[in-house]
Amino acid sequence: MRMSLAQRVLLTWLFTLLFLIMLVLKLDEKAPWNWFLIFIPVWIFDTILLVMLIVKMAGRCKSGFDPRNGSQNMKKKVWYLTAMLLKLAFCLALCARLQRFTTMRLAYVFIPLWALLIGAMLELGYNVFYVRRD
Repeated sequence: MRMSLAQRVLLTWLFTLLFLIMLVLKLDEKAPWNWFLIFIPVWIFDTILLVMLIVKMAGRCKSGFDPRNGSQNMKKKVWYLTAMLLKLAFCLALCARLQRFTTMRLAYVFIPLWALLIGAMLELGYNVFYVRRD
């Protein structure tokens, strides 16, 4: 299950465009949809990414897998999985807050996003300063 770079870019643009169109319709009050429906393109895109990531991680379990440089690669995949779950938690909390299912303070809604951004900054710093390029 491999997608070329052009396919990934096209898929990303398509789902982003659909999400933005639905968001504008909701904010202009042209569509009285539920906030969870507005985020459907985001949910679908995240599901595709999660399935691809889990398939790649499960590929390590098959017989004949060469474990050289595998632990570093697996750490990256675990970080990607954690980042996706944090993004999912943020989107769910945001939709619940916007739909008024909860009276959670907005600062609490953004905690998963802040954790994701801090983790991304740490990964960037690690990749810039500590990863050797041969």
